[in-house]
Amino acid sequence: MKQTATLCLLLATLAPGVRAQTTTPSITSSSLKGPGVLRGSVRDGATQKPIEYATVTLLPATGTTPLASTTCDDKGHFELKQLPKGSFRLQLSFVGYTQRVENVTITDQATDLGALTLTASAQKLGEVTVTGQRPLVETKPDRLIYNAEQDATNAGGTATDVLRKTPMLNVDVDGNVQLRGTSNLRILINNKPSAMLAGNLADALKQIPADQIKSIEVVTSPSAKYDAEGSGGVINIVLKKSSLQGVNGSVGASGGNRNQSTNGSLNVRRGKLGVNSRLSVYRSNYPYRSSLSRTDFTPTGEGQLEQRTESRSTGRGGYGQVELVYEPSPLHSFTLSGNGNLYLSRSPQNLFNQYVAPPLPSGGSPYAQRDTLYSRDIQQRYEGRNYDFNAGYTRTYGEAHPRREWSMLAQHTRSTNTGRYSLDQYHDAAIENGPLEYRERSTNLARNLETTLQTDYTHPLSDKNTLEAGAKVILRQVSSDYSLDTLLLAEQPDFARSSRRSNAFNYQQNVASAYSTYSFSMGKKYAFTLGARLEGTSIEGDFLGTESRFTNQYLNLLPNLNVTRNLKKPGHTLRMSFSRRIQRPNIYFLNPYINQTTPNNVYYGNPNLSPEFTNAYELSYSTFNDKASLNASDYVRRTGNSIERYNIYNEALARTESTYGNLATNSSYGLSLYGSIKPIPAWNISSNLNPSYTRLYSAALSRTNSRFNLNMSLNSSLKLGKLYTIQAFGGGGTGGVMLQSRYSGYAYYSMGLKRTLLKEKADLTLNANNFFQPGRQFRSSTVTDQFVSSSISYQYQRSVNLSFNYRFGKLDNNSMRQRRSIRNDDSKGGGSSTGGSN
Repeated sequence: MKQTATLCLLLATLAPGVRAQTTTPSITSSSLKGPGVLRGSVRDGATQKPIEYATVTLLPATGTTPLASTTCDDKGHFELKQLPKGSFRLQLSFVGYTQRVENVTITDQATDLGALTLTASAQKLGEVTVTGQRPLVETKPDRLIYNAEQDATNAGGTATDVLRKTPMLNVDVDGNVQLRGTSNLRILINNKPSAMLAGNLADALKQIPADQIKSIEVVTSPSAKYDAEGSGGVINIVLKKSSLQGVNGSVGASGGNRNQSTNGSLNVRRGKLGVNSRLSVYRSNYPYRSSLSRTDFTPTGEGQLEQRTESRSTGRGGYGQVELVYEPSPLHSFTLSGNGNLYLSRSPQNLFNQYVAPPLPSGGSPYAQRDTLYSRDIQQRYEGRNYDFNAGYTRTYGEAHPRREWSMLAQHTRSTNTGRYSLDQYHDAAIENGPLEYRERSTNLARNLETTLQTDYTHPLSDKNTLEAGAKVILRQVSSDYSLDTLLLAEQPDFARSSRRSNAFNYQQNVASAYSTYSFSMGKKYAFTLGARLEGTSIEGDFLGTESRFTNQYLNLLPNLNVTRNLKKPGHTLRMSFSRRIQRPNIYFLNPYINQTTPNNVYYGNPNLSPEFTNAYELSYSTFNDKASLNASDYVRRTGNSIERYNIYNEALARTESTYGNLATNSSYGLSLYGSIKPIPAWNISSNLNPSYTRLYSAALSRTNSRFNLNMSLNSSLKLGKLYTIQAFGGGGTGGVMLQSRYSGYAYYSMGLKRTLLKEKADLTLNANNFFQPGRQFRSSTVTDQFVSSSISYQYQRSVNLSFNYRFGKLDNNSMRQRRSIRNDDSKGGGSSTGGSN
C-alpha cells in the first residue's frame, strides 16, 4: 500500500505542476506575448533529409538569453507561436551538426522560413559533448515511446525486462505480454514482423538482449495503415541502428547469474552506400518449482490430484542481422536486409503425481484403474531456427513536394521450430529411481512460411490535408507434424507409434487488404484522421489421412477515426479515437498437438477457431512543460466472439484439458495515467498507473467472470556529475482474470549504476533485480462445474548483471530518411502457457 500511495501522490502532484505553466511550452519567458508565428523545417545540408528533434531557439537581436524554444517533430518541422513583433535571431542546433544562427523579423503575420539546413561536423566518438538527451518516456498523438537506451537498469537484461518497464505494458511471471489487460496484440521488430516471434513469444523475447534495444513504441490506437489485427494495439521494438557517415560500431559483454551475453555491431556508410550489422550470442538459466492441487467432481464422488514439479530451464542461441542501404540520390532509397536466429533450450523436470480416485460404485467401476502414484523424469528440448529477408524501395519528391512519398516493400520469413520431450515413469514415487514401468517420447515439427508484398503512397493535398493509401498481400503456410511413441515395459519389447496421437496438420491463410486515410485540419484547434481498411481472408486447413479439411472466407471493412483538439492553453491536447479491429488466431492457438508430459493436465490448440472483432474507444489528454508531463487516457474495449482459453474435464481419462474457443464477450474499461517530473535538471522521476475493470461473459459456458486490476510502476534516474548515473525501477500489479481462472499479482524492482569510461567511449553498468529475496510465489485458481484447482509457482527472480559496452568509430550525423517498413499486425499471438512447441 505504501508503494500505491507513493505512485498516486506523484501523479497527483504532476498535474498541478503542469497547470501552473502560464505560457506555451515553447515559450520560456512569460513576458513574451504577441501575434507572431515562426514555422519551418530543419534538414541535413548534404542529403536534404529531415533532422528529427533538432532544437530551435529564439534569441534577442543582442545577447544570449533564450526567449523561446521548441523541438522539431519526427519530420523535422517546427513552429513557434505567440511571438512579439521585431528583429530576433533564430538558433538551430543538433548533436553532430554545426550550430546555425539566422536573423529573422517577426510581424503580425505568420512567417514560413521554409527548409533550413545544418552542416554535419565530423567528430570522433567520445569527443561529442551531449548537452541533452531524450526523456525516458515520450508521449505522441498516436503512441507512447519508452527510450530504453536511457535506462541504466536495462543493462544485461533481455527484451522481457525492457517490456516489463514500459508504461501500459504488463509482463507476467511466464513472460506473457499484455497491453491494458489484453494479450491480443502484435509485437514487431523495427516496424516489421519477425520469424523469431512467430512461435513461443515469451521464449523469443528472452533471446533479444536489452543492450541492443533503442526504444519501445506502444501504439494503442493504430490507424488504418496498420494491419487491422491486434485489438489491444501494436508494440514495436526499435533496435539500435546507426545511419551516420563513416565507420562505427560497438562491442559489449554481460555476465550474471541469470543471463550472459556478448554482442557487437559494425556500421559503415560511405556516401550513397551504407551497411549496418549486428551479432549477439547469449545464455540463460531460469530454475522454478510448482505444485498443483485439483478436486474432480464425478458421478461417484470426488477425485483428488496432487502434483509437484521441479525444473531448470536453460537456453542458448544467437541473433544476427545485416542491412544494406543504397541511396543513389536524395530522392531514391533502396534497402536489402536479412536476419536470423537460432535458439536451443533444455528443461529437465522431476514430476511427482498422485491421484486418488473416487469411491468404487457397486458392481465394478470404470474408475478402478485411476488410482496412480508415480514419478517422472522428463527431458524437454526445443530448437528454433528463424530468418527474415526484406527488400524495399522508397521514392520522395524533393522540396517541391516535401511530404509526398511512395514505397514498395517485400518480405519473406521462415520459422522452423522443433519441440521434443522424452520421459521415464517410475511406478512408486516413494521408491527412488524405480521400478521403471513406462516410457514415452514425442516430437512436434512446426513450420511457418510467410511472404508479404506491400505498397504505400502519401500525397499532401495542401499544408493541412494529406491522403494516404496502400495495398498489401500476406501469404502464410503453416504446418505441424507431430508424433508420439510409447513403451509399456510389462507388455512391449520396444517403442510403438501411437496413431491416435500422431498426425500432420496443414494450414494456409491468405490476406489481401487495401486502406486509405485522409488527414485534415479545421482551423488551429482541430485535426482529423479518417481511415478505413478492407481486408479479405481465405483460410484452408486439413489433417493428413483424414476427411477433416475445412475452409473459410470472409471480407471485412474496418473503419478508424482520430480527432485531436488543441485546447485554449498551448501544449494542452485532447484526443479521441475509435477503431474496429479483427483478431485472427495464429498457429499457437490452432495447433492441435497435445503435449502430455503432465498427463493429468494437457494443452492443445483448436483448428476450428474463427476471428474475433473488437470495437475500441479512447479519450486522452496530454500536456507538458519544461519540468513535467502528464498523459491520461480513458478507454473502452468490447470484443465479441472473443477467443478465450477454457478448461474441460475428460472423465474417461481423469484429466483436465485446456484449449481455446470463440465463446465469450470480453469488455474492458480502464484509465492509463503516465506522468514525469524533473525536480532538478539531473533528476527525472516518472510513474505509470493503470486501473482497469475486465468482465468476461460466456453464454456457451453460462459463466461470468470479472475483476478490478491495478498495475503501477515508478522509475527514477539521477545523473551524478558527468560520469555516473544511478537508476531505480519498481512496479507490480494486482493480478488478472480469465474466463474460468484468476491469478495473483506480481512485483518487480531493480537498481542500476552506470559509470562512463574511456572519454565517454565506454560504459560499465552494475544492475541488480529483486535482490531482497531469491524469488517470488505466484498463485492461480480455476473453478468449473466439473473441477476446482489451485496452483503455486515459485520463480527464482533474484539476478545480478555486470555489463560493459565500448563504442568506436568516426561519425558525422547525416541522418538517413525514415523508411516505411512492413507491419504484419494481423495474427493473435500466443503465450508460453500452451503445451505444444510451434
